[in-house]
Amino acid sequence: MSSKADYYSILGVARDAEPEAIKKAYRAMALKYHPDRNQGDAQAEDRFKEAAEAYEVLSDPEKRSLYDQYGHDGLKRHGFQGFQGFGDIFSSFGDIFSDIFGGQNARRGPKKGRDLGVELHIDFVESYTGVEKEITIPREEHCDSCNGTGSRSGIFQICPQCGGAGQIVQSRGFFSMATTCSKCHGSGEWASDPCPECRGQGRIRRQKTLAVKVPAGVNTGFRLLLRGQGEAGPKGGQNGDLYVEVAVRRQDSFSREKNHLILEHKIDMVTAALGGEVEAPTVTGGLTTIKVPAGSQNGKLIRLTGQGFKDPSGYRQTGDFIVALTVTIPKDLTERQKELLMEFGEIEREKKGQSPLRGWTRKVGKKIKNVFNG
Repeated sequence: MSSKADYYSILGVARDAEPEAIKKAYRAMALKYHPDRNQGDAQAEDRFKEAAEAYEVLSDPEKRSLYDQYGHDGLKRHGFQGFQGFGDIFSSFGDIFSDIFGGQNARRGPKKGRDLGVELHIDFVESYTGVEKEITIPREEHCDSCNGTGSRSGIFQICPQCGGAGQIVQSRGFFSMATTCSKCHGSGEWASDPCPECRGQGRIRRQKTLAVKVPAGVNTGFRLLLRGQGEAGPKGGQNGDLYVEVAVRRQDSFSREKNHLILEHKIDMVTAALGGEVEAPTVTGGLTTIKVPAGSQNGKLIRLTGQGFKDPSGYRQTGDFIVALTVTIPKDLTERQKELLMEFGEIEREKKGQSPLRGWTRKVGKKIKNVFNG
């Protein structure tokens, strides 16, 4: 188990705290332990990083749900690694630091890119075994020619249109309305010599192919987090994240109930009555032997412990392989088979103290069905 401190305790909030309360608590800690206010204080730097990591998880509904269920280890299994340095923190939460310190510098600095989401379809057997898939996504990437700055020389000037504010404020009577500056796109800076490759944008749209490792046991709706595989941030900012949501295709013979693998398997009425060993298919294409108890009724469940789906988080036990028996009744009987069944029916009635002939023509069909179908 992880020895890291609890995120809720770090921010000093309750486990059912609302998002606004979590943001307020983080703002207070970021203001208190900001490195500019605690220069040379290693302990304050650690607290600052710790609070940022806690806020990143608790402010994101998906990450928070994962943390509530599985803790730090659950986040780690889904690719969460925390921040690498102060640059990552300022890129991710630039809006918060801009609000705290009220400066234009926070707005001008690199910002984290947009998170992306993609759906990945896999086969039923692949959800059982795990699989590695390649996906191709369109995304904004940093321009190689200007290193994502948008400027050929790397020199920027204060935007002449907004004066560095990044916004244009228009007053209409008692009301004021702010809009993003169309010249600098909100950065407050302007490149007089824009990069010809990206036309001053700093980013170019490309197709990116990625390898995605899907763990065994996933089900439809499972989300994988690929940190840093989203779109590149403006002005050289770090990449956002990529969320891969898994969709599992249905399989005709097999189904799933929680972590249990379910198979409906047909057996003949003789095996159901007398018992015996039969072979049943496995989800991976092989065969397994199951023991059918004598007198098995239609719907009888045979459980093979630990042969179901693994839990992708590693916290729950592997499910079972459950074979639901379907007893089949033959449609086209030979004369000899009919005679044997009639004899069987007479013996059954004698066991119950009934006359062999009493009601036979009316009840024989019902009796046979009850015996073999349950």
